[in-house]
Amino acid sequence: MRIQFYKQADMSYKTSWMCLKFSAALVFMLFLHSTYGQSNFAGVTELLGDKKQLAGGNASAIIWKDSGIIYRKDTGSLKLGKAEVQVPIGAASRWLTVALVMTFVDEGKLSLDDRVSDYIPVFKSYSKGYITIRQCLANTTGIEAERAAKLAQKKKFETLEEEVNYYAAHYDIVNNPGKDFFYGNSGINIAGRVLEVISKRKTFDRLMSERIIKPLGMKKTTFLPETGSLDPATGARSIASDYVRLLAMYLNKGVLNGKRILSEKSVEEIHKMQITSEVIKYTPKIMEGSSYGLGVFLEEGGKVWNCPSFTGSWVFIDTCGKYACVLFTPLLTGEPKKDFYLKVKEAIDVQIGCR
Repeated sequence: MRIQFYKQADMSYKTSWMCLKFSAALVFMLFLHSTYGQSNFAGVTELLGDKKQLAGGNASAIIWKDSGIIYRKDTGSLKLGKAEVQVPIGAASRWLTVALVMTFVDEGKLSLDDRVSDYIPVFKSYSKGYITIRQCLANTTGIEAERAAKLAQKKKFETLEEEVNYYAAHYDIVNNPGKDFFYGNSGINIAGRVLEVISKRKTFDRLMSERIIKPLGMKKTTFLPETGSLDPATGARSIASDYVRLLAMYLNKGVLNGKRILSEKSVEEIHKMQITSEVIKYTPKIMEGSSYGLGVFLEEGGKVWNCPSFTGSWVFIDTCGKYACVLFTPLLTGEPKKDFYLKVKEAIDVQIGCR
């Protein structure tokens, strides 16, 4: 019995030692893989350290391809140990809002070609009765939208309902709906208010949480305002590792981790060209020359989907390279420089080999 005991002990020892060696080798290989992946994007890392371009070198960047993150870099004030810093993402909020609208379309509770006045009758009283949900999302309502200087102004309304009713009564119609493109917040916010009306007692932020944020596992994303009314167009705060999950869902035709959020048809509709450059009457300088889908800019003939923000956030999907990129920065002053972001994208494309 004693001999048997020593044999068993010896076998157990050898087995444990082999497992330990295997585990150590596995950790080492994973380390090499991680190091190799990060070093391959050295050009991106160098650009992110440009203090003149990115609010003193403060940035959080993530690249997603296939089924996961292939690059991650946090710099400056956004590099605070393991706790990611939530930042305002401005107009990048629209990509979330459009997704929420399309969940109602998928359920048959809403059509993109429904008139806003069917849900908010006050629009009929001010010669705005023919505006559709599609036109709201495509910035072709015919309402002359806020110019860039007004986009970041503090909201003075208590509720989204109050704000949208103000649009109906005080914003001028400058052309028939569907004719001209004026980039602004009003259309997206009108669409957000329509969802509240359909849902009766649920506010926009609650609907967003139930239908998009929680299903995608975006634990640090919110539309709850610090002051003023809810803002579907520019009011979200998020972190890069949250937001990239939204882009991964779009990249995967409406599915993330086996869970369907949107139908494939809805994803296609969002990123289908709704307007061409000749009808654009006002657009941010950073996106001049681009066309537009529903809440998102389309570049390179519709192959690149982009939703930039005046806050400095730059988020896009490259359908040719089949990757998504999130670049968040703290609030910037002035309009971001497109040439800098294009350099970042070029550095990614070179590494991935899609150009």
